[in-house]
Amino acid sequence: MKLLRTTSHPFAFILPWIIIFSVFWAYPIVYSFYLSFTDYSLLSPEKAQWIGIENYSAMLNDDTFRLALKNTLIFCIGTIPVITALAILFANAIHQASRFQSFFRSAIFLPSIISVTVLSLIFVQLYSQDGYISFLARLTGIQTGPEGILLSEKTALAGIMGMDIFIGTGYFCILFLAAIKNISVELYESADIAGAGSWQKFRYITLPLIRPMILFSIVIGTIKGFQIFTEMYIMTKGGPLHSTTTVIYYVYELAFRDFRMGYASAVAYILLIIMGLLAWLQIGILNKNDT
Repeated sequence: MKLLRTTSHPFAFILPWIIIFSVFWAYPIVYSFYLSFTDYSLLSPEKAQWIGIENYSAMLNDDTFRLALKNTLIFCIGTIPVITALAILFANAIHQASRFQSFFRSAIFLPSIISVTVLSLIFVQLYSQDGYISFLARLTGIQTGPEGILLSEKTALAGIMGMDIFIGTGYFCILFLAAIKNISVELYESADIAGAGSWQKFRYITLPLIRPMILFSIVIGTIKGFQIFTEMYIMTKGGPLHSTTTVIYYVYELAFRDFRMGYASAVAYILLIIMGLLAWLQIGILNKNDT
């Protein structure tokens, strides 16, 4: 009995987490996987039918899904390298600043702690026909269209990408700054003695030693990019002409506008597989370059 009480105490402490995880994570994941093989509608759940892999095969001929996947890939390819490069440069600059480091850290991190909803509403105004960004773009010769940036299918996705770069750079900058500060000062002092310049120290000391953080930022950025939703929902509703419809937003439309829960679940699981494969490839490529 004493042994039973001793071994049950740790389990009692983690029991609340197990319950929450089972109810709000494990069960929805398993049930949605089951739904992906059914023709399930929220309007008539009693008529749900098992249809096997028809939902998955239907994606092969779904033009909207292909367009949503294309938009998501363009969003990730256009934002992740820019955010990573800017974050590294800003982090290195802040690290080298002799004064006001706390101010610079706070200033660059501020956009990442403001609600995405609030920032989206602000950028809707900035991107409007009479907004400041549209005005400045016209001054530099960039054609935004008479309706504004977000109402043109040629510029809407680029506008949201620009806002995401503005939001995400500060977050990753703080991560890179923490990685740079963990580098031994003796390495930089040895480089100074050897006559190395700022660029040489950055290239041969800073970049190689923050490679794990670069890997982390790229993988996390890719997952975040494939899950982009709030910006599209608030700013464009996936338009115009599906030019800003991403896979996650398409899942939302299928499930809660068209009430096609089965097909939405199938699309969500295909997205999960794609994100897993991309993360695996990124880790493999970066680790290979590190050896």
